[in-house]
Amino acid sequence: MSPDKIYFKNREVAAFRLLDILPIDSMKLEDWTVIASSYGGYEIAKIIADELNSKYDIMFSAKITAPNNDECEIAVVTEHEEVLIHEELIKSFDISLDKIYDKSNKVYEEILQNEVNRFRHGNKIEKFENKNVLIVDEGINTGLTMMACIKTAINLKAKSISVATPILPTASIPTIESIADDLYFIKNLDHFISIDFYYDSLKEVSFEDLENLKKENNVNSL
Repeated sequence: MSPDKIYFKNREVAAFRLLDILPIDSMKLEDWTVIASSYGGYEIAKIIADELNSKYDIMFSAKITAPNNDECEIAVVTEHEEVLIHEELIKSFDISLDKIYDKSNKVYEEILQNEVNRFRHGNKIEKFENKNVLIVDEGINTGLTMMACIKTAINLKAKSISVATPILPTASIPTIESIADDLYFIKNLDHFISIDFYYDSLKEVSFEDLENLKKENNVNSL
């Protein structure tokens, strides 16, 4: 049985297809902030924010992988030091919570603080109170990063939190819907391969690319 193939030409096309399914007219009547949950989601966040005439930004986060397996994501830490752990995996690898939190602190200090310092001159995102937050990405794999961003937005006292993504695994839907107010997606797949599999072109976005995008579009960023 061949896997499903749902192609998006690129991030721009995916963003405009998301605009087709978002309740844009009603959203324009409210105060929204659009947040990318990854480098790759930043372009999508900008396009949606421009349509809403709203502010946009990125929630920086970093993955923590299993010992001796850089492909196995076991936790995520955000720029506000929110840590989301894949409990089943850490049990299967017999990894203690102390080790996870020690690693999270190290990743935060060595990676995330540097990114926040460079991108926002040391200022963390902290403007969610009484705002509706739409968290977007180019796709969702395990859902850990998205869940970590949602939890951070909750702790930052967002009025409401919605998620929009072009594609995601079916298995991620109940988890996201359990804590987000709304979830918008174009396609969900039972047998999910990887995000880039469903794009014709998905160029890797570096931190320098992110900085350049911000400089080019500094008017509406937070």
